[in-house]
Amino acid sequence: MPEAPLKIQRIDSRSADARAALLRLREALSPRGNIVSEAGRQRTREVFGEELSPQQVVERICRDVREQGLAAVLDYSQRIDKAELTASTIRVEPDKLAAAHAKADPELISAIGRIRENILEFQTALVPQDVRIERPHGSYLQQRFRPLARVGICVPGGAAAYPSTVLMTAVPAQAAGVKQLAIIAPPTPFGAYNDDLLATCHEIGVSEVYRLGGAQGIAALAYGVEGLPRVDKIVGPGNMFVALAKKTVYGEVDIDSIAGPSEVVVIADDTTRPDFTAADLIAQAEHAPGASILITWSARLLEATAAELAKQTAHLSRGDLARQSLEQFGALVLVRDQAEAIALANEIASEHLHIAVDEPAAILAGIRDAGAVFVGNYTPVAVGDYAAGPSHVLPTGGTARFASGLSARDFLRSHSVIHCTREGLAALADDVRTLADKEGLSAHRASVDVRLAGK
Repeated sequence: MPEAPLKIQRIDSRSADARAALLRLREALSPRGNIVSEAGRQRTREVFGEELSPQQVVERICRDVREQGLAAVLDYSQRIDKAELTASTIRVEPDKLAAAHAKADPELISAIGRIRENILEFQTALVPQDVRIERPHGSYLQQRFRPLARVGICVPGGAAAYPSTVLMTAVPAQAAGVKQLAIIAPPTPFGAYNDDLLATCHEIGVSEVYRLGGAQGIAALAYGVEGLPRVDKIVGPGNMFVALAKKTVYGEVDIDSIAGPSEVVVIADDTTRPDFTAADLIAQAEHAPGASILITWSARLLEATAAELAKQTAHLSRGDLARQSLEQFGALVLVRDQAEAIALANEIASEHLHIAVDEPAAILAGIRDAGAVFVGNYTPVAVGDYAAGPSHVLPTGGTARFASGLSARDFLRSHSVIHCTREGLAALADDVRTLADKEGLSAHRASVDVRLAGK
């Protein structure tokens, strides 16, 4: 029996409504945080007793945790996650981490070790070195980089377990020299009760793991509660409520980004195998939601890929979910030529960009905006998600216009050091006086003059 055709959106850049269709697609990839299903609204009414938007839910949870501390965290964990936690059980016991590691699949532990080395090698190379510039008369300038003292990591655990997220967040922080890492994962079988996740934490040397998720977990990290000291920065992906909570607590702590659904753009030509292309699109769609867009100037490839999408989703365990995402958030876009493909890819500024053409160098040279770029037919996004070395925590929703993927650099802060001798101060004094006079800040001028008075 032939597979049912996939009802995926098709856009021809030469059609009159192409621009409007592309704008609608762009908007679909930019979550606003206020679109909730009826089931979600009902759940909000059950927990809070009234209609609230996701932003209002998050603001209330964060306010309560800030004002009431651990009591509010435990209350929301019970009401939202149905988790009966206490002050003594929010943290995963060290012996549970060790036990999970002891019984873990040896192949998993071996893979974690190899991947950790890949990540460390790449991320360590990104760590900037201190800079010192010698100035005249014995003065000098420095820029010093120092790791953050304490970082919180959010690991999802709703629909699947994500040991890879532990690796892709904790190991870059370790490469930067962060000593204290606190991981939160929801109190679910895929979260803080998942042995593979716990074994991964133990293998890479992370001993602080907490059975907390959602906005209440983010607030606990940001404000600090009994048994969980506050952190300096929160990183890692999560659902809409996690993303909005990170946005809410920003300023109390730093955050990596406000992430939306996963997304991929594939640029392909006549040399690209349609089964490869379809597999790449489905791999992001199976996140459900996940946005998958093909851009090509080959009508033949576009049609062949559409057929492959229907064929492959019919035989995958998450095929139905992927199919729903492809039909809701996917698109097959036919453009005039390579130049138009580059322009469109930059406009979308996707989380993942796969340049799957025979000669990718020219396209890569034109790409300005993307979270991560995968070059060539044998570089699927999955190698970046799991094993290559760069972090898979990337900007989504078009934010690659101004944001970058998570790296060791994000776990460092820098400060300048200025040293002047008397002679060095004298060399700068006239310029300081000029600006101080122009701005009317006489004490600034005086702080220089007093040092240079006399001899």
